[in-house]
Amino acid sequence: MNFITLGNILLPIVVLIVIVVSLYKNVPLYDVFVEGAKEGIKLGFQVFPCLLGMIFGINILLKSNLIADFLGLLNPLLSVLHIPKEIIPLSIIRPISGNASFALMVDIFKNYGVDSYLGRIAAVMQGATDTTIYVISLYFGSIGIKNIRYALKAGLFADFITLVVSILLITLFF
Repeated sequence: MNFITLGNILLPIVVLIVIVVSLYKNVPLYDVFVEGAKEGIKLGFQVFPCLLGMIFGINILLKSNLIADFLGLLNPLLSVLHIPKEIIPLSIIRPISGNASFALMVDIFKNYGVDSYLGRIAAVMQGATDTTIYVISLYFGSIGIKNIRYALKAGLFADFITLVVSILLITLFF
């Protein structure tokens, strides 16, 4: 059985289980569904300004060539530390945007190969990090938390450690 068939079977089964359990527990399913949809729309309107600001900021960062200029300044330091400069854009974009970092990883795969040194580092980084700034701005913004400094510092520090550890692990094991 392939995954498409499994997905086609599994979703209706989950819906059927929800309907049966709600009937068993005497839950007004339609009323609860409508109330949840109303809350979802309200949440969407609360989160939209945060998402719009984030998308706007990402586009400015990517279109301005700021990352390329930043890499030019870091190139001497990166060569001394034996850090491949091609991986730095991924490490900068990953905390901001999952889709943009995925596109950068695919670009690394196309240019250097999936099993290359850079491809393996990119894959480990993509799998081991999260979109820290995106998650913090979206979730904290949606519930109204303004003071994010400790969460942001901890998240970005974890992303930095992931960059270092992924380079070390790939260098050691491959």
